[in-house]
Amino acid sequence: MPSPMRVDASDDALDTLFQPFADGVLSWPEQGGALFLRARDGVGLRQRPRPGLVCEQDYKPAIDALHRGGLDTVDLDSLPADQRYPLVLVLPPRQRDEARALYAQALARTAPGGRVVACLSNDEGARSGEDDLGRIAGKVGSLSKRKCRVFWTAPLDGPADPALAAAWAGGDRPREILGGRFLSRPGVFAWDRVDPASALLAEHLPADLAGRAADLGAGYGYLSAELLARCPRITALDVYEAQARALQLARTNLQRVPTAVPMEFFWHDVTAGLDDRGYDVIVSNPPFHAQGREERPDIGRRFIAVAAQALNPGGRLWLVANRHLPYEVVLDERFGEVRTVAQQGGFKVVEAIKAKAAGKPAGTTTAKPAGKFAGKPGGKGGARA
Repeated sequence: MPSPMRVDASDDALDTLFQPFADGVLSWPEQGGALFLRARDGVGLRQRPRPGLVCEQDYKPAIDALHRGGLDTVDLDSLPADQRYPLVLVLPPRQRDEARALYAQALARTAPGGRVVACLSNDEGARSGEDDLGRIAGKVGSLSKRKCRVFWTAPLDGPADPALAAAWAGGDRPREILGGRFLSRPGVFAWDRVDPASALLAEHLPADLAGRAADLGAGYGYLSAELLARCPRITALDVYEAQARALQLARTNLQRVPTAVPMEFFWHDVTAGLDDRGYDVIVSNPPFHAQGREERPDIGRRFIAVAAQALNPGGRLWLVANRHLPYEVVLDERFGEVRTVAQQGGFKVVEAIKAKAAGKPAGTTTAKPAGKFAGKPGGKGGARA
């Protein structure tokens, strides 16, 4: 089955991150290991041994790929406060406040005399990223290859600008948005607003949706909150999200909703399938990118296929997507009835009903996917949500 993480695919930023080590410009530490923030598995990581490497990642498909590759992972919250590394590698995110917070975190985890090494593609802000690291760390070196820029600090003894580093460290903390209705933070999809596609879907949710429901790719919880507000006959809700920081927000936001509906939260890669069956309703605004800018309609198609498997016969999928995305074939193949409910602003809202003659009898339920929200990952097999 397809997955958002394709380890065999080209990852130019990852490959370029390790270029200074391949060229002999930088040396891998002989002792003390290395911490890799927002790590991804791939060819560049595996070209030679990386002794002592531990990886951090909050995106479930990426951490699953790291585990499949036998790489050690760690949750930063579980590390001792004084744990430092002679080398900290960073693949910064696109969102600048989140990236700046990650640079500050990298410096805080760098041992005296150690270095921070980071890489971005040119079209995702490489020059700005290099400038930002230099502002808090001092002079940096760099090289360009594969339309990417890798940049690194001189041996460090703390930040060059401690006040700025401290300010940036808190730049991606959760904060209230939309008049205090939701808590969100930089780096989450549509973090400071209501995504217009989700708003369109919420506007068309019918009040007669009833029974056990799931939100696939829930973000900070907007659609789930709207489902509960607009559909009083929902009896239970499961929330699935691949980004840990988004899921934590969804959990907080939905606990603030005045409802007695039981809810569970899962840090889960929906494209890997759901073990749970027996949903009566599924809502989704599925992603169509993984961790880059490449358009990935296969992710949305997989969300649709997984939803069809998880629904009871007669169960209803309410989906929103960009109008140009080619989802019609998989919808027609997997569902008995499909109708376009609305088209507006470049988006389409679709209702798909599972054929009543197919699948398991209504109400059949099996075990939920491993990893119900119970903390943060540590080591190779850790899971949360």
